[in-house]
Amino acid sequence: MRVTIHKHIADPEQFKQQLLIWAQQFREIVFLDSNSYPQEYSSFDCMLALDAFTSLKTDFHNAFDDLKQYQSNTKDWLFGYLAYDLKNNVEHLKSDNFDGLNFPDLFFFQPKKIFTLKGSELEIQYLFVCDDEIEEDYDEIMTTQSDAFQTLNKILIQQRISKESYIEKVTKMLEHIHIGDMYEANFCMEFFAEDAIINPLEKFQKLNTISKAPFSVFFRNNKQFLLSASPERYLKKSGENLISQPIKGTSKRFSDPVTDEKSKQDLENDAKERAENIMITDLVRNDLSHTAQKGSVEVKELCKIYSFLQVHQMISTVTSKLDSQYAPVDVLKTTFPMGSMTGAPKISVMKIIENLEETKRGLYSGAVGYFTPDGDFDFSVVIRSILYNHENQYVSFSVGSAITSQSVPEKEYEECLLKAKAMHEVLQ
Repeated sequence: MRVTIHKHIADPEQFKQQLLIWAQQFREIVFLDSNSYPQEYSSFDCMLALDAFTSLKTDFHNAFDDLKQYQSNTKDWLFGYLAYDLKNNVEHLKSDNFDGLNFPDLFFFQPKKIFTLKGSELEIQYLFVCDDEIEEDYDEIMTTQSDAFQTLNKILIQQRISKESYIEKVTKMLEHIHIGDMYEANFCMEFFAEDAIINPLEKFQKLNTISKAPFSVFFRNNKQFLLSASPERYLKKSGENLISQPIKGTSKRFSDPVTDEKSKQDLENDAKERAENIMITDLVRNDLSHTAQKGSVEVKELCKIYSFLQVHQMISTVTSKLDSQYAPVDVLKTTFPMGSMTGAPKISVMKIIENLEETKRGLYSGAVGYFTPDGDFDFSVVIRSILYNHENQYVSFSVGSAITSQSVPEKEYEECLLKAKAMHEVLQ
């Protein structure tokens, strides 16, 4: 049973900062910020969930079945993530690459405290408490001061795959395409730092400021952190309606309006980028069809250009209506990992990229989000994100690009560096 109260917030932007700083005292935190990005399917401006009442943490073995049972039993708000390596639960696959982060493959928790901000209206929901505790916490939040961060030592960021090695590996992928093993694959490489001590809140605030992404996330599970500025929705369920918004296609932003507009137009008219996007859109249509009412899968937008602070992106929107015989978690299981971070055909691609990549993806290219008490959900794709394990002082961020028959290895490498720019800047 949740106690719910409402408040009017005079300065929502300042309140968001106070809320996140106040939250740092808790062991489990999920802070979701849409940064007021104009999007049709947004449910709130900001949401904070913290302090686990119950939780589920597991490796990939039977992970989706465990999550299905947990979600159907609690019938409450659940927040957490699905790591990329849950692919091994869905198909006969493996993950043998190096893992410096050691995050669980799946983690969800039922929060004691939830704050939802939309415009200037705040809803607070607490589990099993009296109104007095909510009021005390609210007063504490309103008097929270911004942190004066101490500057920590600079960290040395290293690149797991050299430029020469990257070009060799992409050339091998092109060979796979030419002999018909695959049509398109998302190939990723890791940047990392060892013996790294960072202030996760400070780094998140910097990343969020320079990106203003619609799916920004500050996630904490004790000593494990995700700092995300993702522009991509993986999948949202609202009643029987499902919405997926895969991204494929990236171009640079410029301060000069004329040059910036040209970059946007060039992306919109780029045959290679459009082909990438259309292939993945088709894969998403196929994935959604597994749980859809007959004839309900639709492409609402194809190859539409959306602009963010760092880059322009090509995004398609695919929708379907859920067949009532399927549970919410069934939809995740039949669409995961998302097409934009794998490729086509999906299983063949996942085997090939596992052999060529040098790092276990873990939470990178997985999904983070929440379930509502009535079984709706919303998950973003974990890209443009920094991962940090405070316990072993390891920082990691990965970037990738889509390899197709038209790919030029050197240009794909440049696209990776463009995507890495914001995370590099934040960690220096």
